[in-house]
Order: sequence, then structure tokens, then C-alpha cells
Amino acid sequence: MSRLFEPLQLGALRLANRIVIAPMCQYSATEGTPGDWHLIHLGQLALSGAGLLILEATAVSPEGRISPFDLGLYCDENEAGLARVLRAVRAHSPIPVVMQLSHAGRKGSSRAPWEGGAQIGPHEPLGWKTVAPSALPHAEGEDVPQALDVEGLRKVREDFVAAARRAARLGLDGIELHFAHGYLLHQFLSPLANRRDDAYGGSLENRMRFPLEVFDAVRAAFPAERPVWARISATDWVPGGWDIEGTVALSQALKARGCAAIHVTTGGLSPAQAIRIAPGYQVPYAQRVKAEVGLPTLAVGLITEPEQAEAIIANGEADAVSLARAMLYDPRWPWHAAARLGARVAAPPQYWRSQPREFKDLFLDARFGQR
Repeated sequence: MSRLFEPLQLGALRLANRIVIAPMCQYSATEGTPGDWHLIHLGQLALSGAGLLILEATAVSPEGRISPFDLGLYCDENEAGLARVLRAVRAHSPIPVVMQLSHAGRKGSSRAPWEGGAQIGPHEPLGWKTVAPSALPHAEGEDVPQALDVEGLRKVREDFVAAARRAARLGLDGIELHFAHGYLLHQFLSPLANRRDDAYGGSLENRMRFPLEVFDAVRAAFPAERPVWARISATDWVPGGWDIEGTVALSQALKARGCAAIHVTTGGLSPAQAIRIAPGYQVPYAQRVKAEVGLPTLAVGLITEPEQAEAIIANGEADAVSLARAMLYDPRWPWHAAARLGARVAAPPQYWRSQPREFKDLFLDARFGQR
């Protein structure tokens, strides 16, 4: 029996297997609203046989977007566009769908990766003035962000709450809060980005304060029976930055507040990061959080082969594997993993006849149809 294809419980949410589709920005929305691209993109991923689909970083305000074309959930048009996409997904797939709520902070107002990813100045077309814990730009030569004052902090919290309520109305199965990759809540955590001298800066306790306030506010606004968790960068890969010890402390604080899981990644806060890349290079961080905190952990980072993923679960290094680029390259990765590991996977009946003869029992009837 493949461990990768065993069910997993995240709070009250049950996953059919331990393959998670990681949130992957598409930079293809119009004023935050998804269109046909998202319908096609998310539709194919929903038919993959994975146990969970996490929607890309979804901005809680226009200024919280990474790029002018990011997905958002801050107005009625955004909500209606997502409702259209989710109706199509749910009509043909039972996959649970979770939304990653995010605020880009000082990394906002940027071009899409295929356009170079450079910051768009606040006075340029499509650009805006970014905000951050402190008036420190992400990279040399970029516009200096506006440091958030008490009113600015209140607005950000309220924006997260409003987005969480919209997510609840959409029937999303959970919320992942983005504490990673150098975006606003990560900026509060890292001493490289947070130089405040008030209750939100300085000590580890103070730097964790605002992200934990956001978690508490979202947890209170979202239905209690649906899970809320966080994605955390376990290290900045820069001396003197955010590190695994802080990640463990933060994860323990989140656990005490009802967090259902920790999605462990790394990096993204500083251009000075020196990442040592290798297959599964981020998995040890997930393993340490799992061991020291006791919450379910999702591991990510150059997990590409089914046998590699199976070993991570079987060895107790993490509770689930989270695939991003590998899933974009091969949207049927779970099918192929099930075939190689001798497991079975849910697939729509329209595709059953595609299975090779040697895998005639590969597909399960997922009871597709409107939920």
C-alpha cells in the first residue's frame, strides 16, 4: 500500500491522498478577476487526481497584489469571477479547493516574471505605492515603501477578514495564509525587513505579533468547521534573517490558535539569499516543524519523482508533498505516480479508457458531479 495515496486529515478536511497542488501565480487576472485562463488552468488541475488544490496567492486588496494582473478577492467582481470558475471545477471534480490569501507588501507593483519581474514605479502606468513594516525597499534601486502606521495595520487586518468572508461565501474548503516568500506577513517576521521600534518590531515576539493578529482575525471570520493554516518560509537564506528557530516558535504559536497545518517553504525575502538547491532541499525544514510542533506539515521544493515523494511520507519527513512546477509540467502527475507505486487514483470516467493495459485497475470512480 502506497503511503503517498493514503488519506490525510487537515482539521475537519479529509484529503483522498497526500499530493497537494501548490499555489502558483498566473499573473493573468483582470483587476483581480479571473477569466477563461483560470477556468482552463484550474479545470485541468482539478482533474489531476491530487488530494488538494490550493489556489494561487490571492490579494486581499488592490495594493496587496504582486502584479497588476494578480488574482484578488477584494470586490464583488472578483468574487463573481471566482464563483464562475469554482462552479465549473465542482461540476466535474470532487477535489477540495483552498485559497491562499496574501498581501505582497513591498514586493507589490511588479511586472510578471516573463516580463522580467521588475518593480513598476508608483508614477508609472499600472504602478502603485507599496507598503511594508518599515521604509526599506526589497531591492536596491526600488521605490521605498510606505511604513504601515496603526491605521494601515488595521486596514490590512480588515482586508484579510473581508477576503476570508468572501472565501466562505464561495464555499472554499479552507484558507492558507501566506507568511512566506518575502510578502507582507513574512516581511513582519524577518529582522531584515522589519526595523520597527513599536510593539510590532524588535523581539521575535513583537515581529510575530501582526501575522498572528491576522491569523486570529481570519480564523474568527471563517467558518469554524473549515481549516485555516499558514505557509511559512522557514529561512531567508541570509545571515541574520528569519530562520528555522523562529519558524518553530511561530508554528507553535499558530498551533495554540487552532492552525490546522504548516506549509513549509523557504526564501523570497531578499535578493541576497544564497539557496543551496538540491532535490527535496526544503524537506528537512518540514521535518523539523513536524517533529517539534506536531502539526501536519506540507513539504515542497524540487519534489519531482513519485518514489521520492513516497519516501518523504513513508519516512515521516512530512505529511504531504506539495507540487508546483512539476504539476504544471505534468498535470497528470498523480496518475503516473499511482501507476508507478501500485496505487489507485480518482479520474473522471471520460478518461478511464486512457489507462494503459498494464494499469487496468488504476482509476477509481470519484463520483464526479455537482457537490
